[in-house]
Amino acid sequence: MPDNAALHLSRMFHLIAVAIVAEKDRLTTLDGAIGDADHGITMALGFSAVNGELAKLDLRSKTASDVFTVAASAFLDAVGASTGPLYATAFRRAALAMKQDGSLSREGQATMIEAITLGIRERGKAQRGDKTMLDAWIPAAEAAASARAAQADTAQMWTGIVEAAENGAYSTRSMVAARGRAARLGERSLGHIDPGAASAVVILRAMRETFTSADRS
Repeated sequence: MPDNAALHLSRMFHLIAVAIVAEKDRLTTLDGAIGDADHGITMALGFSAVNGELAKLDLRSKTASDVFTVAASAFLDAVGASTGPLYATAFRRAALAMKQDGSLSREGQATMIEAITLGIRERGKAQRGDKTMLDAWIPAAEAAASARAAQADTAQMWTGIVEAAENGAYSTRSMVAARGRAARLGERSLGHIDPGAASAVVILRAMRETFTSADRS
């Protein structure tokens, strides 16, 4: 595992892209029940674009903040749907946070999750319980903050983050959508997992693999 933070994040985005492609059909099926049946496709396009742009860089001379800045622009350029601006804003927030602490220490990893969540909240104006990706990201950010406060080790922190996101995503089955295209369905959105929350879990699992395969705490 590379010591350079930019190289480390590049590997993270690669693992996310691989994981999203593996889950693309499932995510698209979930979206077909309450949306436009394209979520898996657009997420795969977005992260493929991110990796394409990162491959052009000399990452040894870049910072963690630089990587997130490039990721934001690449994702937005590739994904014109609502998901594009959401993750672009999330990555820009992460870029700002990484300017303060770009070491990707355990604390920096927690800050990264919190910043991504903040960006999505700012752009989407949604809240927990609206049946969106935030129903996975908000619990993940809360788990990250709790782990940091408890001085949990990296593996414990990421176990808590992913479990919180998984539980949050599953909870969307019992929610009526209040945001996005699914909101048009009203009560008919009940019984379906939100595809954005499901893809958030995929992303967070890939992040866990990145950071726990070489404990940087």
